[in-house]
Amino acid sequence: MADHVDFVTEQWAKAMPELDASSMAVFGRMLRIMKHLAIARAEALAPFDFHDGEFDVLATLRRAGAPYCLSPTQLYKSLLVTSGAMTNRLNRLAEAGSIERVADPDDKRSTLVTLTEAGREKIEQALMVHTETQNALLATLDGTQQQQLKLLLSQLLQATEHQP
Repeated sequence: MADHVDFVTEQWAKAMPELDASSMAVFGRMLRIMKHLAIARAEALAPFDFHDGEFDVLATLRRAGAPYCLSPTQLYKSLLVTSGAMTNRLNRLAEAGSIERVADPDDKRSTLVTLTEAGREKIEQALMVHTETQNALLATLDGTQQQQLKLLLSQLLQATEHQP
């Protein structure tokens, strides 16, 4: 069964036969899947009224475990965003009552970011919806295929993260 990426790579084969476009078959599909996933994610999370990146901040705090507390530096390094982008996200989340900034007990010059009870409840509900959405998208693959895909994507991710 052919998909849009097959169509594109066939066009390249005709337009530029000397071009090795075989990588497009992989990366083109990954990009298209991510676009579809972004749409599905946005639709699933719309009832929670998250702005850009807020879901990721709350999820990162929640997965850190009790007391759901990290430094702003730990957050922006974990999410691969700039400190300025993180500050904007934290300001919005604080205004919404989802997080609080508290003094670091080990370093009074620093602050930590912690989930409020309302923030914890919101992210836990959103995570249930989010994982249900992802699981539904993966359901077209059986368990063995999902394991194979996970391993192959992990190999590729490790290779790309070690590139300069």
